[in-house]
Amino acid sequence: MFPENVIYLGVIFYIIGYYIYFRDMFFGQTRPNLVSWFIWMLAPFIGVFFQLKAGAQLSVIPILMAGFGPLVVFIVSIWKKNWHWNISAFDIACGVLALLSLVLYVITHNLAVSILFVILADALAFVPTFKKSWNSPESESGLLYVSTTIVNIIGILIIKDWIFTIYSFGFYLIAFNIIEITILYRKKIFKS
Repeated sequence: MFPENVIYLGVIFYIIGYYIYFRDMFFGQTRPNLVSWFIWMLAPFIGVFFQLKAGAQLSVIPILMAGFGPLVVFIVSIWKKNWHWNISAFDIACGVLALLSLVLYVITHNLAVSILFVILADALAFVPTFKKSWNSPESESGLLYVSTTIVNIIGILIIKDWIFTIYSFGFYLIAFNIIEITILYRKKIFKS
């Protein structure tokens, strides 16, 4: 276990990752899928509330930032008008299922079940971005997902109380960000 203050190093990684993402957005290289980013904004904020209720401390900072960064991306994307928002039936289905998961998450009074619902909602939000990244990897900035993975690993390493409601969201974010990184860099990783 690392000392809790090491999480501030993670904040630096987040700032670097989002700086690169915003730079790429302003130059038109990155086009966020707003279905994903909207839910990525909402789910972590709710998750932080329940993690704090479960007794988490500074280990919630990566999850809090996992909601704050998407909030800014969502606002900047609408302002800049360079988002990817060709809403398909697939995007709508993922968005509806994610929002339904969030509603179920809020109405359950069991913290473990609630965290599972927020993870489900956030995971469903990844699907449209996975699809977009698979078809158009140049439309995403992979370094943000790398920095998010590093920050969440740091968050896991400072956890004091190893209970599901505290560590589960961080492990989920690590896994799904690694999937996104693999999709974006698959041609370089799996060169024939």
